[in-house]
Amino acid sequence: MSFVKEKYRPVDPMGTIIALGIILIWFLSLLFFLNWEMDYTNPLTYMGVLIQMHLYTGLFITAHDAMHGTVSFNKRLNKAIGWFCAILFSFNFYHKLFPKHHDHHRFVASVSDPDYHESGDFWPWYWSFIKTYLSLGQLVLMGVAFQLLRLVYPVENLVFYWMLPAILSTFQLFYFGTYLPHKGEHDNKHQSGSMKKNHFWAFLTCYFFGYHYEHHDSPGTPWWRLWRYKS
Repeated sequence: MSFVKEKYRPVDPMGTIIALGIILIWFLSLLFFLNWEMDYTNPLTYMGVLIQMHLYTGLFITAHDAMHGTVSFNKRLNKAIGWFCAILFSFNFYHKLFPKHHDHHRFVASVSDPDYHESGDFWPWYWSFIKTYLSLGQLVLMGVAFQLLRLVYPVENLVFYWMLPAILSTFQLFYFGTYLPHKGEHDNKHQSGSMKKNHFWAFLTCYFFGYHYEHHDSPGTPWWRLWRYKS
């Protein structure tokens, strides 16, 4: 089947099933590791951080897909899942993310692009990226949630498997989904680069969003079909 036909296939019910699957796996994994007896000699202690990081990234990618209407063609369900995933990702608010992300697509790599930093330098760009999407309200909510969760789970586990993976996932999202695709000059209509074709690595790094030109060229394609667009 050609991609032209593939890109217009309905996402229901697969989009919803995949989204709910990511939420469920994130929750079960988090529950497991919050009850994990910390053993710094066990490799799984550290592997758990990476697993949770990748699942946090999956939450944000799902919220992102909802912004493009590709979780479900049922608008209420699509928005509800997007809203829920955004909240789970460190209390982000879907209604604030939505316009900023569409400005990114509309004004990509320009002064009006909220995800872009003209310096092209990693750390100033990352700091600008974080300031754009982090608010005082989020910090307060995360603080309250932490104080409540510490009544049930060990602080050490909360730091390792709830806080640290969320922070690391911002680097994963920024580096593979914003910095690498948009740094430097690009001689194409979307001002976007794209990683070489390697579906395993593309999924592992950022749920195929290293195929970033392809995403900008077809924003209506959900992440789990994006690999089909890579030539």
